[in-house]
Amino acid sequence: MSDPSPEHGVPIHPGGASSRERVLFRIRRALADVPRDELPGGAPPARDYLHVHGTRTPAETADLLAVHLADYRALVHRCPADGLPALIATLLAERGARSAVVPDGLPDGWLSAVSGVELVADTLALTARELDAVDSVVTGCAVAVAETGTIVLDGSQGQGRRRITLVPDHHICVVLAPGQIVDSIPQAMPRLDPTRPLTWISGPSATSDIELDRVEGVHGPRTLEVILVDA
Repeated sequence: MSDPSPEHGVPIHPGGASSRERVLFRIRRALADVPRDELPGGAPPARDYLHVHGTRTPAETADLLAVHLADYRALVHRCPADGLPALIATLLAERGARSAVVPDGLPDGWLSAVSGVELVADTLALTARELDAVDSVVTGCAVAVAETGTIVLDGSQGQGRRRITLVPDHHICVVLAPGQIVDSIPQAMPRLDPTRPLTWISGPSATSDIELDRVEGVHGPRTLEVILVDA
């Protein structure tokens, strides 16, 4: 059967048209009722979809984030604010880390209990090769999304450049609850500046081949540890 709608007066035949012709035809058909003088943004789309699925308390939202992070094979830890320095020190020690990258603006108190670990400042002079020799990195985050188990970094204070969270093999990320946790992506977007370098993280870096064999640490940290802090 042929498509009864013509393109420039010529019917589109499924058996004869190229994929490119089909795509262009469907675009033209979808835009047929758009006035020619309408500019992008002139008719904003309706955004009346649900912004969150369900009603949750802040504690339930934090619990959901923890569950989804664990589903993605991130290691999730929870602690009160005054227990954060000791927990970070413990995680670095358990990892056997001899060095850790520290982004500019990371709160000083977070690393106050760390000993025996070289703290490497994130500077422009720090090369990818030098980063590859560093064992761990400790950062904060911009926002965390409970429904998707996603953590977003925007390169601001306490988060550093994108490369410091992609090259070292071990990433400890601190999320302050409940202030930095939202339920959904629509709730997260207004908190983010689209002009900043946004890094969206859902679990450790991983990929699978055609046999579905999962390999972690392909284009980012092999191990992601997330600390949910009751702030």
